[in-house]
Amino acid sequence: MNPRTGATRPYSDPPPGAIYDCVGGSILASIQRPKLFSHMILVGPSPCFLNAPPDYKGGFERADLEGLLELMDQNYIGWAQYFAPVVAGATLNQPLAAKLSNSFCSTDPVMARLFAEVTFFSDIRDQLQHCKTPCLILQHRNDALAPLIVGDYLHQHLTGSTLEILDVSGHCAHMSHPDLVADSMRKYLSGRDSRVLP
Repeated sequence: MNPRTGATRPYSDPPPGAIYDCVGGSILASIQRPKLFSHMILVGPSPCFLNAPPDYKGGFERADLEGLLELMDQNYIGWAQYFAPVVAGATLNQPLAAKLSNSFCSTDPVMARLFAEVTFFSDIRDQLQHCKTPCLILQHRNDALAPLIVGDYLHQHLTGSTLEILDVSGHCAHMSHPDLVADSMRKYLSGRDSRVLP
């Protein structure tokens, strides 16, 4: 229960902003339940990882993604050791890549495979026009999973969006550069009708 309003729902007015590094879930949730969202912060988002020429370049050909899934099936540990540095934007012997590799290796391979397949082959581009929640797109400058052109695409197709390019490598600035991400969030939310932690 909210002690201020007496409401039993887990949110109050204004609704809290949402922070996501998985654009699909956040966009679809904000479309289905817009009153739950005041703003969104999308970290390294992509509405579709697949290239769809001539109008869209998501960064990957279908054969590339199918190859990653095949590697997961044949050698899950090898996949984790290959993919973690790609996500981290670093070599495997650097702390973040090693942390991600360990995290991947400790995840149930069946669930990881399912998550990867859904993530790699999802396409929500046709839903972007329905999202009316203002959002901050935090795009990594050098991101092998979501290149700069993807951030530009989202900015063009999400009404009320703000695009900020973070001068970082990798796909997880919230882990590699948390202070930078936090500063960007505070600047974006400052003065807006949202609840922001100090």
